[in-house]
Amino acid sequence: MKKYLLICFLTFTCMGAFAQKFAYVDTEYILKHLPEYKSALSQLNVLSQQWQGQVDQNFVEIDKMYKAYQADQVLLTADMRKRRENDIIEKEKEAKDFQRKIFGPDGELFQSRTKLLNPIQDKVTKTISEVAKAKLFDFIFDKSSESTMMIYASSNYDVSNDVIRLLGFKPGSILK
Repeated sequence: MKKYLLICFLTFTCMGAFAQKFAYVDTEYILKHLPEYKSALSQLNVLSQQWQGQVDQNFVEIDKMYKAYQADQVLLTADMRKRRENDIIEKEKEAKDFQRKIFGPDGELFQSRTKLLNPIQDKVTKTISEVAKAKLFDFIFDKSSESTMMIYASSNYDVSNDVIRLLGFKPGSILK
């Protein structure tokens, strides 16, 4: 009987020794503490507004061309009407191409976003990795990610403030 209890005790202690340690971070919370992230977002907003202004201006010009065409349509010959229609169609095609070039999936805004935000995200990822190694965590989940959802998470395992401290910033003082 003593042997049986000893085997059970050793089995349960060994199972505890091989337990994996999990933690989670909230990358949105971490990024809000980084001034360089806020600055990058601000730069992206300025670029986006400038480009949107250009796109809007292009469509305003097209609208003016179309209204002028409608007003003059009865006075124009068939050849002149066709030429003006083609000009409007060409201008509209150019405006849509410009809009796609700027705001499309591989557009300049996306490229600027990648160029500005990737170094910051890489820095945070590297720091999270350092925290995981230092605290001997096997897994760290991102609770702000849409694909990983946590129903419950104990605040004892949130290492977001440790990451912010290691990045050289003070947790709790979110930038506005």
